[in-house]
Amino acid sequence: MTINIQVQTKYIEEQSDENNHRFVFAYTVTISNEGDAVSQLLNRYWLITDANGKKIEVQGAGVVGEQPHIKPGESYTYTSGCIIETPVGTMEGYYEMMDSAKNKHKASIPVFRLCVPNMVH
Repeated sequence: MTINIQVQTKYIEEQSDENNHRFVFAYTVTISNEGDAVSQLLNRYWLITDANGKKIEVQGAGVVGEQPHIKPGESYTYTSGCIIETPVGTMEGYYEMMDSAKNKHKASIPVFRLCVPNMVH
């Protein structure tokens, strides 16, 4: 099972409130099945860390209410969001995937940065 994960982030200024330490980010994830069998996303796990070192763990079934089946050579894209207390933070984690033979494995989501534009050069 070969799963490739790409993430793009966006700061949502209109929902954020710097004075109240509320920084809202959207992230769009594309999960590509580069293997030769259908793979289903069963569960997700996220570790969200802000610049103060505060860590939040998020886990649950599927993503955005779905447990998609991704065929070989195809991709699944979704957008979600998170709120942190600092203008910079990171997210990382994994998806629990299952192939058509009912074999499960974790597809790692490499660490990516959440950052208000022009905060980090």
